[in-house]
Amino acid sequence: MEDILAHESELLGLVKEYLDFAEFEDTLKTFSKECKIKGKPLSKTAGGSLRDSKSLIIQRDLVAAFDSGDQKVFFDLWEEHIPSSIRAGDSLAQKLEFYLHIHFAIYLLKHSMGRPDKEELDERISYFKTYLETKGAALSQTTEFLPFYALPFVPNPMVHPSFKELFQDSWTPELKLKLEKFLALIFKASNTPKLLTLYKENGQSNKEMLQQLHQQLVEAERRSMTYLKRYNKIQADYHNLIGVTAELVDSLEATVSGKMITPEYLQSVCVRLFSNQMRQSLAHSVDFTRPGTASTMLRASLAPAKLKDVPLLPSLDYEKLKKDLTLGSDRLKAFLLQALRWRLTTSHPGEQRETVLQAYISNDLLDCHSHSQRGVLQLLHSRSEVVRQYMARLINAFASLAEGRLYLAQSTKVLRMLEERLKEEDKDIITRENVLGALQKFSLRRPLQTAMIRDGLIFWLIDILKDPDCLSDYTLEYSVALLMNLCLRSAGKNMCAKVAGLVLKVLSDLLGHENHEIQPYVNGALYSILSIPSIREEARAMGMEDILRCFIKEGNAEMIRQIEFIIKQLNSEELLDGVLESDDDEDEDDEGRQPPRSSSQLGMLGTEAHGENP
Repeated sequence: MEDILAHESELLGLVKEYLDFAEFEDTLKTFSKECKIKGKPLSKTAGGSLRDSKSLIIQRDLVAAFDSGDQKVFFDLWEEHIPSSIRAGDSLAQKLEFYLHIHFAIYLLKHSMGRPDKEELDERISYFKTYLETKGAALSQTTEFLPFYALPFVPNPMVHPSFKELFQDSWTPELKLKLEKFLALIFKASNTPKLLTLYKENGQSNKEMLQQLHQQLVEAERRSMTYLKRYNKIQADYHNLIGVTAELVDSLEATVSGKMITPEYLQSVCVRLFSNQMRQSLAHSVDFTRPGTASTMLRASLAPAKLKDVPLLPSLDYEKLKKDLTLGSDRLKAFLLQALRWRLTTSHPGEQRETVLQAYISNDLLDCHSHSQRGVLQLLHSRSEVVRQYMARLINAFASLAEGRLYLAQSTKVLRMLEERLKEEDKDIITRENVLGALQKFSLRRPLQTAMIRDGLIFWLIDILKDPDCLSDYTLEYSVALLMNLCLRSAGKNMCAKVAGLVLKVLSDLLGHENHEIQPYVNGALYSILSIPSIREEARAMGMEDILRCFIKEGNAEMIRQIEFIIKQLNSEELLDGVLESDDDEDEDDEGRQPPRSSSQLGMLGTEAHGENP
């Protein structure tokens, strides 16, 4: 009872605060009146009106400091009144703070009537640079912010193409609006009644946490039992091995004294060394009196099991199949396309898969050589989304195999249809992914590379890669890999030269993307296009070297080595010679090359990206 009385004032204050927050005006009046009659003290900390007015003053002061460019006042208020947990843990707050630092860094450039005071400008830039190296370092791997890490090193940001949007009239008002919305949200949250906060923290969230912890405990116990069984088995095997070893040492010592080892003893030792399943059969079927038998059996027990003979799959009625694929219902078409793909992809590598593929090719399953308007290939343009998707999957499975690519590449109409589907397909992501995957694998063949470059596929790729965060990992990786393959050709480099600024910005943004699988492809494309003098000039103008050196600080040894190659290419003064132009010959094919997952396979060393995944 004494504990309750000790905290009564605070408890009543919490109730009053909540009634005030929820606008129970009549209830609040009655509650306050009754507390006064009974002589119950109310905590003076309760009451939101005072806090509301104080919050408005802080918000007004922050916005005023933003407008006047008073960097010190603003960030003093920011750090004092915005909780550190929000500044450090909330992505929205971190992004806003990054742009606010940019605002104050370039404030004099935007608001000085003449030339800004050099000393004050240098001080602001230095402050921004310090922020980038400390709190702002957490965003260095984010594509959106990566170009701004070069801002302190650019002599005149106002004319630099990477920072053009910062000096537009709309940029500061938009940032101010974001700041005002953020402050309103934060200070509204800070005025939440303590009673409501306590309920949230100790109510439903506790139940959910208990459920999660219980589930984790059950899973941990299950794993613990599994590991305990494995440990016990390993320990038993270890003790058995030590015992056998000790006996063998005793036997070797006995032979020194002239005592012979009997075949029965050797057999008993070998049986103990093998697994339980083999012991019974070995005890009676193996003759250990023959020299080398025991050692051969031991080695054989460690060798991988031989693959069993795989039977060939039964043949199909391809005429009926193709008829149903062209005239059947959409449901039937989808099921047939799925079954045909599974027949290819689930077959055992080797003779079985080769036989399946050769049967498809010899019967012209996809009607690649047919001129009919209702051929199987036309299913790529079916009205049914499901049929289009399964058709794209089947073509991608074909393209994943060298013989399949050769079959599809014999007619340019396959390439044209895939390009059309790629540019038109905006509803079904899976269809677009599989079409893109097939085209990337097509890019291993020189004639198809040439056709894709002439069709302007590089421009489509650059356009889609401008916003990589909207792409799936598959689309992103295959888009960049395809771009690199096309950029290895001099015709592709010349295409990139037409939009050099855009290509360089897209590639430099991709360097900092969180998907590290694309880095070799991006590096290869950059290295390749920088062999063009006009692209090198554009790259130097936009401060590409400074951007690249930012990654040297953050990257691993392999990444650093690759970037150093690119910087060397960037600073090269060599002109494009006839040797590079010769790569447009049509008689070479690159079907056997593997995907570049390390620098030794980079495009800068002449290897094209390729992924085998039917």
